[in-house]
Amino acid sequence: MTAHPIVKGFWDKPTGSWQYVFHDPDTMKGAVVDPVWDYDPQAGATGLDNAKTILSYIRETGIDVEWVLDTHPHADHFTSAVWLAEQLGAKRGIGERVRKVQSLWAGIYNTPDLPQDGRQWDHLFADGETFRIGNLEVRVMLSTGHTLASITYVVGDAAFVHDTLMMPENGTSRADFPGGSAAELWDSVRAILDLPSETRLFIGHDYPGDGGEPRCMATVAEHRRDNKHVKDGISRADFIETREARDATLPLPKLMLAALQINIRGGRKPEAEADGRSYLKIPLDYFEAR
Repeated sequence: MTAHPIVKGFWDKPTGSWQYVFHDPDTMKGAVVDPVWDYDPQAGATGLDNAKTILSYIRETGIDVEWVLDTHPHADHFTSAVWLAEQLGAKRGIGERVRKVQSLWAGIYNTPDLPQDGRQWDHLFADGETFRIGNLEVRVMLSTGHTLASITYVVGDAAFVHDTLMMPENGTSRADFPGGSAAELWDSVRAILDLPSETRLFIGHDYPGDGGEPRCMATVAEHRRDNKHVKDGISRADFIETREARDATLPLPKLMLAALQINIRGGRKPEAEADGRSYLKIPLDYFEAR
């Protein structure tokens, strides 16, 4: 019998990001996936409203969180994994290819002293690796394309597919960041859509229109039938052409140059300077205006 983890989603309106807590109802062991650390770019101020909401739910529900997991180094929000793990006594994990992202972005930011071996996390997961949370087996799938390091966590009849798929009517996520690839994204998505048809796919973002309610989940069967970019019958070549044409029209995420500096450090600020304050760097003219 396929395990059925209990999944609770938390949506962050400013970034459109979905955050999750899942747990095994038999043992009450659980994990957090992709938590947001609030950031006001105009003030340069960080905050913990999202993380505290998640923490309150965990404590009220009585979940024993063993892991705080990120699917990839995010370009549109800071991760609050460090703070939550400290509050919960949990370990932190991410995919092992994060080291490639660290190397890439250390060059962009000109921060050669940044450790680029993934030591900022407790564990780096390899493709195909499994681990247990209570009675639940978690399997890691390498799911590159959106980033070099993206992974999916498959837990029974649930899969946390991050920024690969959107809701079916919105298709897929972009693949034009440094290290991204529309061809790799297609391969990753098709591997996800080879999971059992009833598998619940929990996505990384939703951007509902005015008055719309954000949604976070559709099944494999629903995506194969309805996803406008990758439903059955669409070819690999057609997808790549559509994805690359769409990406060429998109501005870069407004928080990307700030967020990657935090997230390649595992969710920590850069080292404080002589005045005790941390600072972010902006690489001028590295990227072209869009």
